[in-house]
Amino acid sequence: MTHRTFTLKYGRSELSVDLPAAQVLCELNGRNRPPLQDLRQAYLAALDHPVDSAPLREMLKPGGTVAVTVSDITRGWQKNADTLPLLLEYLNAAGVSDDRITLIIAVGAHRRNTPAEFVELCGPEVCHRVRVVNHDAWDEGNMVPLGRTRRGTPVEVSRIGAEADTLILTGGVIYHYMVGYGGGRKSIMPGICSNRTIQACHLWSMAPEPGGGRSRLAQSGITEGNPAHEDMMECASLARPDFIVNVVPNLDGRLCAIFAGNWVSAWLKATRLVDEMYGVEIPEKADIVIASAGGYPKDINLYQTTKTMDNAVHAAKPGGISVILSECPDIREPIEYFKWFDHPTIQAHDQALRANYTIAGWCALITREYCRESPTIMLTRPENAELARKAGLIPAATIAAALQTAVDMCGRKHPTITVMPQGANTLPRMQGRKT
Repeated sequence: MTHRTFTLKYGRSELSVDLPAAQVLCELNGRNRPPLQDLRQAYLAALDHPVDSAPLREMLKPGGTVAVTVSDITRGWQKNADTLPLLLEYLNAAGVSDDRITLIIAVGAHRRNTPAEFVELCGPEVCHRVRVVNHDAWDEGNMVPLGRTRRGTPVEVSRIGAEADTLILTGGVIYHYMVGYGGGRKSIMPGICSNRTIQACHLWSMAPEPGGGRSRLAQSGITEGNPAHEDMMECASLARPDFIVNVVPNLDGRLCAIFAGNWVSAWLKATRLVDEMYGVEIPEKADIVIASAGGYPKDINLYQTTKTMDNAVHAAKPGGISVILSECPDIREPIEYFKWFDHPTIQAHDQALRANYTIAGWCALITREYCRESPTIMLTRPENAELARKAGLIPAATIAAALQTAVDMCGRKHPTITVMPQGANTLPRMQGRKT
């Protein structure tokens, strides 16, 4: 029997798996693009030749204050340590000194990042040059109210961002399982909004009817009609960001494109590239889907791994089995995520979430929905087994054990298999359908 060998990322390492070639239905890698050959040249050119905007230097006030949002440690793939020194160089040349610049780690409702993570995210040079702070969504005294969206969401934003002479958003764009795509407006909401704003805006990710679970419009690759995305856009518009710099990674995790300028249109151009690269058509759905989250930091915890579970479900037959590779060195973060599994049923969970919405609660709810649609086996550290079971997953300590369990559960002697090496990023789409 002929076999195919697949090398998949797991944490900071890789592992290999051999599969019968005749049973492999698809390998979903997307359409790769070469990395930027000269990052410095490409980055500075994007700032001086932006999308629907004057060059950044013309938008700065010499001697004025600049606030720059920076994604947190779960978005380390954005390579900010490589790009932020270039941004500081540019700001300095335009007359803005280091002591007038603040980097806000846009953690939203995530945990605060540590000083060591500041260095990992921004680079030691940057951390020693400018002020770097964690956003605190619960610090009401440092929030500025900006009004309400049409859906009634109260918009409160970090005082540092609201009062800066220039607000620059940095980030990266890949698919996002709630609001269509990452990047763009997410640097504001949830990035630097109050917890009250975050909860109210994210509530639009729920179906309108009680007990309906997540909204079927709050999905990867969907923005039109997506209520959570639309409310988020209104939140960001009230904050009036001046400029955006968003990157897109290639399949190897290297930056392949930079989109700078107007915070809406530059971001929209980035989303179109994401569709070209990571929206992958499949001829049919598989009995078993093997999906790597893509390694660290995408598999840093189970909360982040739900993005991979979401994409895997799109590739699996109804009742098909998902095998997720996720090391989860920080599986207990956030611990609130696991408390939601104390609710005995999905219906009780849904009811409690509508009464007191949190993003961790939503992630826990969709984890339950995924496992209901596609029983899920997770290759993870042995010490994570108890928490994995609590979340409704079946833990496995080796890839061989995970695959054997999947075959046994599938009930077919020769099941079809789809492999997703870029599980967190790649969105399977049935041929002829948009989603």
